Amino acid sequence: MNFDFSDDQKLLQKTARDYLSAQAPLSLARSVLESDRRYSEELWKGVAEMGWTGAAIPESYGGAGFGALELALIAEELGRALAPIPFNSSVFQATEALLLAGSDAQKSHWLPGLASGERIGTFALAERAGHLGEHAVTARFADGKLSGSKRPVVDGDVAGLAVVAARGDAGISLVLVDLTHPSVARTSIRSLDPSRSQAELHFKETPAEVLGREGAGWALAEQILDRAAVLTAFEQLGGAQRALEITIAYTMGRYAFGRPVASFQAVKHRLADLYVKLELARSNAYYGAWALENNAKELATAACGARISASDAFDKAGEEMVQLHGGVGFTWEFDCHLFYRRAKLLGLALGSASQWRDKLIQRLDAKSAA
Repeated sequence: MNFDFSDDQKLLQKTARDYLSAQAPLSLARSVLESDRRYSEELWKGVAEMGWTGAAIPESYGGAGFGALELALIAEELGRALAPIPFNSSVFQATEALLLAGSDAQKSHWLPGLASGERIGTFALAERAGHLGEHAVTARFADGKLSGSKRPVVDGDVAGLAVVAARGDAGISLVLVDLTHPSVARTSIRSLDPSRSQAELHFKETPAEVLGREGAGWALAEQILDRAAVLTAFEQLGGAQRALEITIAYTMGRYAFGRPVASFQAVKHRLADLYVKLELARSNAYYGAWALENNAKELATAACGARISASDAFDKAGEEMVQLHGGVGFTWEFDCHLFYRRAKLLGLALGSASQWRDKLIQRLDAKSAA
């Protein structure tokens, strides 16, 4: 049995790495962070022209018709580049939501624009930072109108479509909202990683359309989060791998007492521990990608494993990168803080690793009881 990626998939990944090496150096993420820009419009246009924004969208809706494995490999390369574009929220969340539960009419209306990159989507679930539970949803949906607020919403200030969780008479539903409607107000929020913008969205009797079945929104939200967790794990994996490579190169080139810093046992141990975390995350991410590609029943637990291990690995990579660079690791001029910022943002965007640990325990208990 062959668990490796195919030659075509490896070629796609190499093409993505070559393109991003040329078009998205780390200086691009820094330039967005240091400016008033909310993302790189040039890079977003470029990846759309490469077909990546529509990678998992069927050709009948203007996409490339690839699968989850190809999208995962693209995610890993975007993670390596710390790409300052709304790819995660638009492709991993909004697009996946439509593919999972959209009607033919909804798919025909929204997917072509998402595939071409002309439209940007996002998933508005939380109403307070760190609170993603079903009980925390207070936004109201009734008679085709949505009222309430969502905060923080990643890329909410640039998106044109939002999948929003709201409470109604039938329970929680997910609804599709055109964010260009005049009844929608947006407020930008400062965050640790300004290269990925955040916003608070305010809805006042905003027209909205149910996605999937009314009242079944929370179960659907959990499925969307599972799918996004697997794809985000690859983005985290790419960032952690790049951070490790840069840190190894720096410690090999920095000398103390006549020898490379990397030759000291204490540094070796820290790099080795980080490598182990990274390989554990890679194994869990690959398992999650298999489950996602095959729509396997193991996806619910595989997504948890991928999310937990990838968050831990990227978090650790960002911290070790700063510390093993010594004093310069804490300065603005070095790139360490870029990885640290992105690790923290991705580690919380879909719920923290501790929340996913609780979710994994609950799902394993339910599986055992069944």
